[in-house]
Amino acid sequence: MSTVVAKTLILIPAYNEAESVGQVIDDIRREMSALNAQTDILVIDDGSTDETASLVKARGVDVIRLPFNGGIGVALQTGFKFALESGYQAIVRLDADGQHPARFIKDILHPVLSGKVDLCIGSRFMSSGGYQSSAMRRLGIVWFSTLIRLLFRIRISDPTSGFQAMNRNLITLYSKRYASDYPEVEALLNLLRKGFTVQEVPITMNERKGGRSSIDWFRSIYYAVKVTTIVLLALLKR
Repeated sequence: MSTVVAKTLILIPAYNEAESVGQVIDDIRREMSALNAQTDILVIDDGSTDETASLVKARGVDVIRLPFNGGIGVALQTGFKFALESGYQAIVRLDADGQHPARFIKDILHPVLSGKVDLCIGSRFMSSGGYQSSAMRRLGIVWFSTLIRLLFRIRISDPTSGFQAMNRNLITLYSKRYASDYPEVEALLNLLRKGFTVQEVPITMNERKGGRSSIDWFRSIYYAVKVTTIVLLALLKR
């Protein structure tokens, strides 16, 4: 049975994703009719220097252009503030690089719209196949998953996944505070500490269809050290 929601926002942060963002939007539109909800798309252009914004506008999709590249967290928080002020009841967040197949939007959104959980994460590790990311990143994912399980007694197999759906309670929380860089794990820790509920659903991911990932080996180490410190601080506060 389909669940109707008043307003759902598909939120796409983008930085120099001209090679892929148009196809991502086209794929989303093909899936929107199956959602049975009032669904809009918003792209946050995080200071791109390519044709990302013009390609989005050419497809009749709203875009908010930030004056400079502030990082994924800044772009997302801009979207959360917009969604809160515009009365959206749910958000689906996915990337502009084509890694997150639009056909899984309904699977991620359903547990949120049905009131089962506050956040639903699309996990690439709950099914076989698809792009599994680099070995270094997989090692980091296992590390973060282990820390979260030890701290909160909950198993999250893909805590760095940016393919997520959330309800208005989380939109409100994230609009006030959200990590500026590599925010997924830090945000997850924050909502678990506050008692919000989380579920994962199986998805498969694609390789990037264009552009370049912002996470290299140096940033991976920085990310691991930073988030691990946050986890340990959270442990001390419990």
